[in-house]
Amino acid sequence: MDICKCCQASINLKTMIRDASNYLFEATKHRFFFKSVKIILPKTWKKNSTYSRLKTESYNKADVIIADPYLKYGDDPYTLQYGGCAMKGRYIHFTPNFLLNSSLVKVYGERGRVFVHEWAHLRWGVFDEYNNNAPFYVSENARVEATRCSAGVTGKPIFRNCIGNQCATRECQYDGQLYEAGCVFLPDLNQNSKNSIMYMQYLPSVVEFCDKNTHNHEAPNMQNKMCNYRSTWEIIMESDDFRNSSVVNGLAPPFETTFQLMQTQDRAVSLVLDVSGSMLSYNRITNLRTAAEVFLIQIIEVGSRVGIVTFESSAYERSPLVQITSVATRQRLVQNLPTTAGGGTNICSGIEKGLQIITTAIGTTYGSEIVLLTDGEDSSMSVCRERVRESGAIIHTIALGPAAAKELEEFSNITGGLQLYAVDVDVPSKLVEAFSEITTGSGDISEQSIQLESKDQEVNSLGWINNTVTIDKTVGNDTFFVFSWSKTQPFFLVRDPKGKEYGSSDFTVDSSNLKTARLGINGTAEVGDWHYYIQNVDTTLQTLSVTVTSRAASSDVSPVILQAYMERTNTAPYPVVVYAEVSQNFLPVLGATVIATIEKDGADAVSLPLFDSGTGADMTKNDGIYSRYFTALSGDGRYSLKVSAQGRNQTIRLGRRQNRALYVPGYIENGKIQMNAPRPELADEEIQANLESFSRTSTSSIKLDNTGSSSPGFPPCKITDLDAYIENGSIVLTWTAPGGDFDSGQADHYIIKSGTDLLSLRDEFDSATSVDFSHLIPQEAGSTETLKFKPENLTIENGTVIYIAMRAVDDTNLISDTSNIAKATWFIPPKASVPSDDEDNTSDGVNITLIVAVVAGCVVLVCIIVSSTVCILQNQKKRRDPAIRM
Repeated sequence: MDICKCCQASINLKTMIRDASNYLFEATKHRFFFKSVKIILPKTWKKNSTYSRLKTESYNKADVIIADPYLKYGDDPYTLQYGGCAMKGRYIHFTPNFLLNSSLVKVYGERGRVFVHEWAHLRWGVFDEYNNNAPFYVSENARVEATRCSAGVTGKPIFRNCIGNQCATRECQYDGQLYEAGCVFLPDLNQNSKNSIMYMQYLPSVVEFCDKNTHNHEAPNMQNKMCNYRSTWEIIMESDDFRNSSVVNGLAPPFETTFQLMQTQDRAVSLVLDVSGSMLSYNRITNLRTAAEVFLIQIIEVGSRVGIVTFESSAYERSPLVQITSVATRQRLVQNLPTTAGGGTNICSGIEKGLQIITTAIGTTYGSEIVLLTDGEDSSMSVCRERVRESGAIIHTIALGPAAAKELEEFSNITGGLQLYAVDVDVPSKLVEAFSEITTGSGDISEQSIQLESKDQEVNSLGWINNTVTIDKTVGNDTFFVFSWSKTQPFFLVRDPKGKEYGSSDFTVDSSNLKTARLGINGTAEVGDWHYYIQNVDTTLQTLSVTVTSRAASSDVSPVILQAYMERTNTAPYPVVVYAEVSQNFLPVLGATVIATIEKDGADAVSLPLFDSGTGADMTKNDGIYSRYFTALSGDGRYSLKVSAQGRNQTIRLGRRQNRALYVPGYIENGKIQMNAPRPELADEEIQANLESFSRTSTSSIKLDNTGSSSPGFPPCKITDLDAYIENGSIVLTWTAPGGDFDSGQADHYIIKSGTDLLSLRDEFDSATSVDFSHLIPQEAGSTETLKFKPENLTIENGTVIYIAMRAVDDTNLISDTSNIAKATWFIPPKASVPSDDEDNTSDGVNITLIVAVVAGCVVLVCIIVSSTVCILQNQKKRRDPAIRM
């Protein structure tokens, strides 16, 4: 992007956020606005003295990303949401073209309004009130209505027929009970409806979220499905933001939005490593050295500065910060890693020494990183809490073993660092997995080390580990195989896809660490399946481990990325959900085989397949986020998560984002139809070009409290895909079977109810009419269930609408939440239904006085961090630069 476009994008970005602040202020009844925004610029941009240095901000923690799309036509704004209702999203994505191309305002609406729509997704966990897959539905009053909120938004269903470049519009025709495929709802541009921002903020009159009085609970949209038919404003009112806010007097925000430009720099990292006496147990000091060596040789990026500090009762500088410029530089740092341990544990002394060597090297601690690893407790950690807070450094913590300080994660929480945990094993693989996650936060994926394989296994004498790791064409630079063992060096062999073999003599064994061997592949590794063979030649059982890492083969093509994540839900009984996002440059990767392994010291490892099915813990089908409930809890404490994703080119494919912003097909102004250009779409083959077989591994952890002394009983999970239709006078139900414990195992039986009023069935499920299904026995979780029944005391005739909901019960009589409410209709359409302007518009019935009365406290000032690579001012060669994040 040239300088002129860069400047214009920056201007438009600031204008969008200022407009969004004013619109948000009005939409939230004078509560919320954007006071300050931090914009993070890539280090590849030309330096400027007006740019501030980063503190704990980073691309990886940004609220908003501004980056080129993967596809030619991919300017739809969207928000990535992992969790359920009222759970915050991950980030908002805008493209540079969205900021620059004024013609897109015609199809998405004013940019500031679009920003507020996406911000509500991100901040408050609400969902869209339209549905591109179900744009119409049959209402309770036997009319075909557009999926919208409020139902008072007026307009007409229109079909556009195009032959070549010539297009004409006509009234929609019926196809069964609904309109034909391709029929779209065109709203009146000028109307009285003020709702809703999560439906069509495009309309000038829309300045509010749907509330309890205006919400359209019949609409088949994600807001109703995910939030139990409650309005977006009800969800926002229950947020912490709302509870801690009060109404601001005045028609406009009390502050003008300010912007701070910040620029990322090369990393400055201090390894602060525990060498207290307890590190002599369980082979910890040897494993620490091996894992830290992997970090220095394979993980940390060229140009970064790294120093080493060790601590026990006191702290010692092992190496000042040294800039990584060559393999020799890395090797010299490795020679300073500790090999012995002894003494007490003084974590604060280690942190202070780590900050000191950073200051000596770069003159400040702002934007620097500390990797703090410890296996012990320290009752005096609170002494340096404020020092940590004020340092402007990011502290990543690695807790090793079961006795690591309980307060450790507080330092990560304060500074926005990673929280990692490694269980005790005889080989370094668990610590290597933790260190491998500490990659650059610059947003440039081409710089990052990518873990392709990590496994450890107990192998009997003369037993083998024979396996395959796939190197796809998006990776292959700086590829390393690392083998470790607990007793005696095994026999090992690696064979590349062309048959070339690498034996023991091709590996390097460090004289100070005789239990690890490393093989570096020169140049770019061959694409395909690499086979490795390891035999335990010891006379007894020993543990062997394998680690394979690589980097992007080119800066022009983004590699497939795997990100693992664990989170406890915000509703009782507060289960833990495991997520794994598989993506390639913002597009979801579908059809992968994803396996999670959860470990805790003193407990057996649990292996858990993850699914992208839109059922159980998984919110949306085919969004590239593979999910599962984790129910095998073994008490409070830390749990480590490792996720492995495998893709074979026969089964995987790229998908499109599911929750794209509404592309408005057109509108009606003064009775005249104004159509926008159709949404550009790509054929499937156009998005498959760079996707092939791959292997990826990622690690995360979570610390849990108040889980109970043993694994609690969990009910079956909520059924979220119940569907109903009428066939030959009977009602047919289909759904995915839940488990006995959320989405694992098998439920004992179902409770199925029906009614003619949706909200009554939701609120009075127990007293609703029961459905006879005595012959139905629940199947294993994930199976497709079908039930056909004739409703009692109900004659199916034209205009019949019946609602069905269900619960699952386990063998201990624990009951699931009520499912989504399915609707079966029998409707013989007489003619198309068009809402008229004189119909009752309930969207105007907001009781503002009542809403204001329930809030108290101080004004919430929302702060955004923006990071972006929209513009490249110095472009010596064509390449993909890191994304802009907010």
